[in-house]
This record gives sequence, structure tokens and C-alpha cells, in this order.
Amino acid sequence: MSMHSPFPQSANQAFVSQYLDSLALVERLHRLLLDVIKDEFERVGVLEVNAVQALLLFNIGDNEVTAGELKSRGYYQGSNVSYNLKKLVEMGFMHHQRCEVDRRSVRVRLTEKGRHIRDIVAGLFERHAGGLQSRGVLGAEGVENINSALKRVERYWTDQIRYIY
Repeated sequence: MSMHSPFPQSANQAFVSQYLDSLALVERLHRLLLDVIKDEFERVGVLEVNAVQALLLFNIGDNEVTAGELKSRGYYQGSNVSYNLKKLVEMGFMHHQRCEVDRRSVRVRLTEKGRHIRDIVAGLFERHAGGLQSRGVLGAEGVENINSALKRVERYWTDQIRYIY
């Protein structure tokens, strides 16, 4: 037994190994989600928007937000949010307007074209949810357990970041 850990070394190593497997799985799932969206867009003939931009449109939905709010609300985790917003505005998927109160801040919302992309992604997610349930891959309780566990990890990581600064 290690002096610094209440667990036998082998048990601690096993937990660390499982934790690392979980981290790798979360990364793979995110990349796979983007591939699933990309494949759906190829299937329906949507070529002008990439999967990251489509997910951004889906997450914004009917809201009107600033770029800062996208990250703080958890809608978007990428470092290139400004680039994607600019591209989506240029391509006509979003409206942008300067805030009346803070002229430095720009608010964005979906155009009809952007709502169409959001609806394609929503339909894809609905079909997948139905498929997971009907094939017995994952039910309501399973989704609830996954979400609960991931939210606890999210809170832990958030606390770690706040603790550092």
C-alpha cells in the first residue's frame, strides 16, 4: 500500500486506467458525433456547412446570444467560435446585430436558412434517440445515469479550474 493513497497501488492504478479510458471515449464520441452529422449532411445534400457549424446552429436554436454567451452557456466549446460565427453570418445562416447597450458586443440569431440546418440536426438526433431505445441499446434510465455521471465530472473539472485561478 502506498503512503499517499488510501487504496492499494493496484486498485488506484486500475481506477486511473479506467478514468483514462473514459476520457478517450468522450473524445472519440465527440469526433464520432461530428462524423455522424457530416454523413447526414452528405446524405441530404447539405454541403455548405460543416458539422461543427451545424452543431453550433443546433445549440443556439431559437435563442439570441453573444459569442461570449455561447461558451458560458456551454453551447460551444471550440476556440474558433468567432471564425465560425463570421462564416455563418457571411453564408446567411445567422443574423448579427450590435448590442444597443454595449456596442462592442454582437448578438446573433438564426436565419430561416440556419433554422433549416438546426431542424436537420434535430431530426437526426430524434431518429437516433428512437433507435437507441427501440433496439435496447440505451433506455431512459441509462441516459439519466450517463448524464448524472458526466455532470459530476463536469462540476469536478470546473471546480479544479476555479481552484487553480
